[in-house]
Amino acid sequence: MIGLLKKVIGDSDARHLKKLDKLVAEIDEYGEKIKQLSENELRGKTVEFKKRLADGEAIDDLLPEAFAVVREASTRVFGMTHFRVQLIGGIVLHRGDISEMKTGEGKTLVATLPVYLNALSEKGVHVVTVNDYLARRDAEEMGKLYNYLGLTVGLNASGMTKEEKREAYAADVTYGTNNEFGFDYLRDNMVTYKRDMVQRDLHFAIVDEVDSILIDEARTPLIISGAANRTSELYSTANQFVKMLKLDDDFTLDEKTKSVQLTENGVAKAERIFNIDNLFDSDHVQLNHHINQALKAHKVMIRDEDYVVEDDQVAIVDQFTGRLMKGRRFSDGLHQAIEAKEGVKIKRESMTMASITFQNYFRMYKKLSGMTGTAKTEEEEFQNIYNMNVYAVPTNKDIVRIDKSDLIYKSLASKQRAIVEKIEELHKAGQPVLVGTVSVDNSELISQLLKKKRIPHNVLNAKNHAREAEIIENAGQKHAVTIATNMAGRGTDIKLGQGVSDLGGLFVLGTERHESRRIDNQLRGRAGRQGDPGMSLFFLSLEDSLMRRFGSENMSKMMERLGMEEDQPIESKIITKAVEQAQKRVEGNNFDARKQLLQYDDVMREQRDVIYEQRNEVLDSDNLRPVVEDMLHNTVERVVNSYTPEDEVPEDWNLAGLAEYMNMTVFASSEVSEDELKNLDPEEMTELIVERVQKDYDAREEEFTPEQMREFERVILLRTVDQKWTAHIDQMDQLRQGIHLRAYAQNDPLREYKFEGFEMFETMVASIEEEVSRYIMKAQIQSNLQRQQVAEGKAVHRTPGEQQQQQQQQEQGKTQPYVKGDTVGRNDPCPCGSGKKYKNCHGKEE
Repeated sequence: MIGLLKKVIGDSDARHLKKLDKLVAEIDEYGEKIKQLSENELRGKTVEFKKRLADGEAIDDLLPEAFAVVREASTRVFGMTHFRVQLIGGIVLHRGDISEMKTGEGKTLVATLPVYLNALSEKGVHVVTVNDYLARRDAEEMGKLYNYLGLTVGLNASGMTKEEKREAYAADVTYGTNNEFGFDYLRDNMVTYKRDMVQRDLHFAIVDEVDSILIDEARTPLIISGAANRTSELYSTANQFVKMLKLDDDFTLDEKTKSVQLTENGVAKAERIFNIDNLFDSDHVQLNHHINQALKAHKVMIRDEDYVVEDDQVAIVDQFTGRLMKGRRFSDGLHQAIEAKEGVKIKRESMTMASITFQNYFRMYKKLSGMTGTAKTEEEEFQNIYNMNVYAVPTNKDIVRIDKSDLIYKSLASKQRAIVEKIEELHKAGQPVLVGTVSVDNSELISQLLKKKRIPHNVLNAKNHAREAEIIENAGQKHAVTIATNMAGRGTDIKLGQGVSDLGGLFVLGTERHESRRIDNQLRGRAGRQGDPGMSLFFLSLEDSLMRRFGSENMSKMMERLGMEEDQPIESKIITKAVEQAQKRVEGNNFDARKQLLQYDDVMREQRDVIYEQRNEVLDSDNLRPVVEDMLHNTVERVVNSYTPEDEVPEDWNLAGLAEYMNMTVFASSEVSEDELKNLDPEEMTELIVERVQKDYDAREEEFTPEQMREFERVILLRTVDQKWTAHIDQMDQLRQGIHLRAYAQNDPLREYKFEGFEMFETMVASIEEEVSRYIMKAQIQSNLQRQQVAEGKAVHRTPGEQQQQQQQQEQGKTQPYVKGDTVGRNDPCPCGSGKKYKNCHGKEE
């Protein structure tokens, strides 16, 4: 039955590829005509194709002729003409699927076909490789072909400046590593000016060694992290300050909503103690934040109820179970504020600024395809996660490599002796041998054993990519012995030296089985390229990790019963199949783990999309006032509803607290009193407050130049979104680390994570809206506004030309910001001449 199923699956691939024969025939027909073209006529085809696309012709209709153009150009530039199977591989890639092509079949040349065709749309094509060396090599080599046809080629390498990266992404074809493409996406969504972004829209990517990037590295997310911008000294200072404050005089506390905030007296006291003019000034955001968190730590968070102090550490108490949530920390600096309160060591904050998995990054491309020598064993994962089918493209020449059954030894020591003896035998005969190891440690151990035997050899364990390619290229010469980790050397062919074919070709010697059959197949595939002879053989022992995990005890007893010697191996196809079954189980477990990671990251992906979209709106928009007004309205409505709950009668509503909160949060010069709010329903209260806020906003508009106001809005929005988002990522990460414990309470951890993550996101959005409202209405607009990259803690300095332009805009404004000179009492008339009290005028804006 299994054999029949394999045949059906194999036939399915064959049937699909046979359907492509018609397209290949069309390419051949065009090829005869293209051969007759002159150099200029052949190069001119690119301009013709672009015009036809612009006139409405579909890109698929261009495929046969465009592929024929690339094949002819390759013949003229490289002296290499694409084989029929390479054309098939190119069609598979163009259609957004995975082309499985064996080692030596020329995957790099295959990629030129779909790359050229899709680059004609002028939306950019990314060719993704596993390391910088391969990206640079392919960009230089294949770049000759693209340049010949009139396309531009860019290299996206680490360490490049933003200008260099932007130029690389603007090219028709861009080469780079998966890490660099992913990090650029994250960095682009942390910039403070649109001009600092480097990537274009993600159009089409071809991923080389697609199984390595999208499977093996899928469980390691890309993370940009750094120390938070808060110091323990500021926590301690804020902690000392709030100890001086008195309830009602200096701050208000609403026990129902657990909200606490400074009164006017409290604000004045803070300004006096910290020797500043205006606590709500944008320069004092951190100080204000620390004071608020210190207030919460002292007045809202209760020891032995919300947290306990144990072993000089603050541990959170789970409000639902009463258990300690060790390892979890309150977010947004609250945990550090509690540590300051309790006099324990304040741990420096480290935050994840931005994060994404390769799975979610590459799924953002409009079209994604990949190529590798081994992907069929992971076909289910590629279909489920990436919606890509895997097609095994036939080799140009039949494979004549001999794959021998595994040799299984009783002990690790006996296996190692046998490996060294086999290598010595092959080396003396002159046959090159590639020794594959699972780990760097094993590669160095085999190297030490060979040194004792004085057998010259090279060790390759991916420490030097440039040296790696050189070693691999020479691994097919007579007498060559090369030790490599199984993954090392991918993307570089091993070509046989003179006379090596007569010796049997390259001998691949595996020192143990990997957890994944795919990795073993990659190692085997190093031999037997393009019809070359070759042989592969794996040496195993009952002490290997994979064998220990899957029933080596029974095999050991069987070897003892048979009276087998220590150095006598078992060679059995039954045992080889049993090992493969064990590998399948491990592969299934790993797939489940990657799938679970993606399910959790999908929760963050939805939130990340919302935040990044909002950031781009802030960067793109010429006028953010409508956005700010929405935030103001939402904040007012939310606060009104919290102070006027539906389950309470109006007589019990805390209208005094509501008025105090609004006066301290959203009004620049207006005020609202408790008496004005009486006899109004919540909706009417919201309308009254919003109407007055609008008037204050209008007054601010008149006071400063439109350019200043628009830039001020942008600065406040960017800083607030970035601060709250990085704190939220940290909080979500902490939630994720402890969520599996919910399974003990018969709850689905993923469902709980989605539910709590959504609630936390809603809370973060509300927090963003409230903070933006407060600073837009309260902070003083400075003449030297500069946006700051909150995530990196570094200021983005403007060029001298931009500073001069800003000064000119300021000089052309209607009213200059009032600059405070002598000390003015908060209840004195404002020196600006408005007739208002200083506290209700510039006293609130500074």
